[in-house]
This record gives sequence, C-alpha cells and structure tokens, in this order.
Amino acid sequence: MLDAISGLFSGNALSVLVKTSGAALTLLVVIPALMKLFLVTVDEGSAAIRTRNGKPIIRRVRGSDDGRGEVVVLRPGTHGAFPILYWYRMVDVRARSTDLPARSLTAASGHQHLVHASFDWRPIVSGHDLRVLELDVLNVKERAGNIVGAALRDLVHELDGAVLPPNDVLSPRIVAACTELVRRECGVELLRVIVTGDALTDGYLLSQAVAPLAPGAERSHWGAAAAVLADRLSSV
Repeated sequence: MLDAISGLFSGNALSVLVKTSGAALTLLVVIPALMKLFLVTVDEGSAAIRTRNGKPIIRRVRGSDDGRGEVVVLRPGTHGAFPILYWYRMVDVRARSTDLPARSLTAASGHQHLVHASFDWRPIVSGHDLRVLELDVLNVKERAGNIVGAALRDLVHELDGAVLPPNDVLSPRIVAACTELVRRECGVELLRVIVTGDALTDGYLLSQAVAPLAPGAERSHWGAAAAVLADRLSSV
C-alpha cells in the first residue's frame, strides 16, 4: 500500500498527475473565464450599443438617400463580442421621472392655476432613438420637459373653472397631445404626466379683488385682503 502511494509521487507518475490536473483546471476554469471576455449579456433593464474604438457603429439605413444611419443596438440576451476590438456600451432603459418647474397657467375662464407636475419616461430600444440619446445631441430631460410643459399649458388654456381635472383624465390627454413629438425630438417614450399640485395664484386673487362687484355681492376674506394689498400698492 505504501509502495503504491509513494509510486504516485515519483518521477513519471507525478509528471502525469500534474499534467492531468493542469489540463482539467484549464478546461473547467481558464477556458470559460476567457470565453466570458468575448460575451456580453443584456438584460430587460438595459440595452447595449455596439461600438468600435469607443465610437458607436453606424449602420446605413436601407432605402435612405440622405446618408442617414443608425447605431447597432442589441436586444436583451447574450451576444458574442468577437473580435476583441469590438465592445459594447450599456445603456439604462428603465423608466425614470423628471419634475417640471412650477408654472402659472391661465384657464379659458381667466382662472390662474399654479401647477406642479412631473412626467415619467424611458429610452426606447431602437437604433435611431438611442443614437439621439447617447450621442448627446440634445439635453433629453430639458427638451422633453419643454414639450410636456407646452402641452400642459395649451390644455389648461382650454379648460373652464377654478379646479383642474383629476390625473386620470388630465394625464392621458397630455400624453396623447405630445407623445409622438417627444419620441421624434428626444428619442424617449413618454409614459405619463402627473400633476402633483394645483392652487389659485395670488395674481388671480388680486385680479378678482380689484374687479368690480355686482350689486349686493360680498367680498370673500381673500378678496378683502387682496383689495387692501391693491390699495397699498396703488398708494406707493
């Protein structure tokens, strides 16, 4: 028994054992690790732009006469990255939210609303849209915010009354009004618009206070206070 064990660690037997172990280690560990260098996995929350030497690979659009092209974008899944001079830039395509600045909007009846709103959006996984987003042709959030804000303003201008409609009515109308423009100009998908605040502005209260009253009508406490403020301002 001892002779058999000692024979395993002698001369030729030890050499064969080392070679066999090294081959098994290479087959099980080294080769899979090297193969990972030539693979990229894209999940549902991200997309990948195929790049060469740090620049996106532009593919010519068939049927275009103006030389337009689009970036090669990879869908979710595992893709081979061979040869080694090709690699991929990962892009987060999860939904995100952007706040709009508070805006004083005037309705059709003359009421002024101080509106706080935000909108949810996400990049679209397509060559043209990600090209606009990733090459920083424009500030996506700022441009999309301007478009959504303009649609919100135009919609409020058409409303009557001192109270804005609820979000489940207002949001689909705003999205329908500007979603195509947001996609074309910014390369992102507009998901929803959320109005988070709505209050009458001081400007509206002041205008109501200085307006002539009908015979027998009484001023509210807000109107009385605004009238006092208007008198003070007129005396300055």
